[in-house]
Amino acid sequence: MLRETLQALDLSPGLTVVDGTVGGGGHSRHILPKILPDGVLIGLDRDPRMLQDAATVVISERSHLCHASYQELPNVLRELKLDAVDRILLDLGLSSDQLADRERGFGFSTSGPLDMRFDVSQGEPAAALLSRATSEELATIFYEFGEERFSRQIAERIVRQRSSSPIETASDLVAAIDLALPPSIKHDARRAPATRVFQALRIAVNRELEHLQHALEHSLYESLRPGGRLVVITFHSLEDRLVKHAFRDETRWQCLHKKPVSPSPQEIRINPRSRSAKLRAAVKLPTAASASPR
Repeated sequence: MLRETLQALDLSPGLTVVDGTVGGGGHSRHILPKILPDGVLIGLDRDPRMLQDAATVVISERSHLCHASYQELPNVLRELKLDAVDRILLDLGLSSDQLADRERGFGFSTSGPLDMRFDVSQGEPAAALLSRATSEELATIFYEFGEERFSRQIAERIVRQRSSSPIETASDLVAAIDLALPPSIKHDARRAPATRVFQALRIAVNRELEHLQHALEHSLYESLRPGGRLVVITFHSLEDRLVKHAFRDETRWQCLHKKPVSPSPQEIRINPRSRSAKLRAAVKLPTAASASPR
């Protein structure tokens, strides 16, 4: 959704733009030329490996790549001696590189260790969570973060299986899920049975919804100039609900679209993973004590 994203950002030379999920630099490398020569690009990511990739394509004296969560944006701005920014972009989807990395455990088609942390220096890996959580706790994670209707059956199967054989790899978890599901679900060609469980674990391990909610309520709003724009691309209903709810506050935001923007049929054909993407964008409304818009 590059074209739609750039349209929503409405970029021009001299703006200060934050790519809060810079990843490999896919969006940032298109943003940077539109804000030069006087603009500033700030790229944030919790995943240090992604920042290394971004550094190879986002090359400018006017760019800053920072190992931080977007919810830490106020701290980053203080370090850079900046008061506020004009545009903020969040693309909350996983990158293809993250999914394909066998050592990360994000993708269920790999046999690598079940880690799932964006930043391996923080928190516990998914395998550790699966080894210690009770059946009830796992079922809650799968249901609340994955909207998985067979959450209890899957959780019970994991607890039963780990007593004799620890679940340490992505393929171990896929096998446990497969044993817990009825045949009709296993053979649903529209979606791999493990999708919801892997999503739920990743969200829990990285506390993704907590980061997003805090950022929408505080960090992003406080860091954006009045008249500035926040553009968010979500990939599942839990994220989209949080963004939709935040943008409903008409004292803070003016939405740019009546409904979320979805990828075109042509883009979905080229990139099937984009089918669940939704883009929402809003302008921060001015307040009596706010700085002047740009």
